[in-house]
Amino acid sequence: MTQPSDERARRVLVTTPYLEPGGPVDLLLRDAGLETVFGRRADREATGRTLTSYVADVAGVVAGTDPFSAEVIEAASGLRILSRCGVGYDNIDVEAATRNGVAVTVTPGTNRVSVAEHVLALMLNCARRIPQNLTAVRGGGWAQESGRELHGTTLGVVGLGSIGKTVARAALALGMQVVAHDPWLDEDFLKETGVEARPLDGVLAAADFLTLHLSLDETTRHLIDAAALRRMKPDAYLINTARGGIVDEDALADAVEAGRLAGAALDVTEREPLPADSRLRALDNVQVTAHIGAATVEARARSGAMAARQVIDRLAGRTPEHIVNPGCASAAAGAR
Repeated sequence: MTQPSDERARRVLVTTPYLEPGGPVDLLLRDAGLETVFGRRADREATGRTLTSYVADVAGVVAGTDPFSAEVIEAASGLRILSRCGVGYDNIDVEAATRNGVAVTVTPGTNRVSVAEHVLALMLNCARRIPQNLTAVRGGGWAQESGRELHGTTLGVVGLGSIGKTVARAALALGMQVVAHDPWLDEDFLKETGVEARPLDGVLAAADFLTLHLSLDETTRHLIDAAALRRMKPDAYLINTARGGIVDEDALADAVEAGRLAGAALDVTEREPLPADSRLRALDNVQVTAHIGAATVEARARSGAMAARQVIDRLAGRTPEHIVNPGCASAAAGAR
């Protein structure tokens, strides 16, 4: 294994777009004796440098959603940690990281409240058609069409982790019934709240609003496909703030166009930004926001600070929290 120089061993790359030079995360890293290099997408476009060239001389990365492929990781001979701001890590080739002794970490819980609040906003927009009404009023109209109350309706939660639980509690406070599906259910949570566990098909059939809170892998890719959508009520709404690939967007467009689903609200899409020719853009009852569920000042501050602390710990020889590939340490001896 190639040993990095002392200078490179202290260098940390920041690619998360909302973290700024001179900001709290930058200062936290520098106060720990580390040198920061900013290689966000805007920085790379300004310099003409590739992500591969940036990672070649660093020991740690505070990462956003940039693609850390096997090729990028292999180019970073001194890299020891990829610390992802957020809980999803499908943009990182974890197998390549493990093979090369690179720890991959995430920041669970830091965006829980922000994403849950965004889910509620999207549900209310669906139920009351607020965006459509705003557009009509701006255009000179004064439509007063009937919406729906959330109280008394059923929320289906698929994925009852930290965010799913927070959404469930908020829904219960609004007077909604909550049914949930998760392969690893927290029985204490179910007993405490009265949330009812059901198989996936049962949740799909019961939900007036269905919200997804899953990671994306080969078991969840296109989990909500044409067959799943056919199991939902024709007056139901689908909410996705998790990962775009969980929903088959062509099947969703088909279902909405055919009137087999009342509509949807997506904060994530299979390709981001959403392509200009996406069928979803033309559907009045499909709302798409630009992956802003976790985009609050508070969540970003918590996530950035946790990611920075994980980098600091790893480079100081300590074991950081929330490693998704614990085999990275043992792999390091035989890598490179």
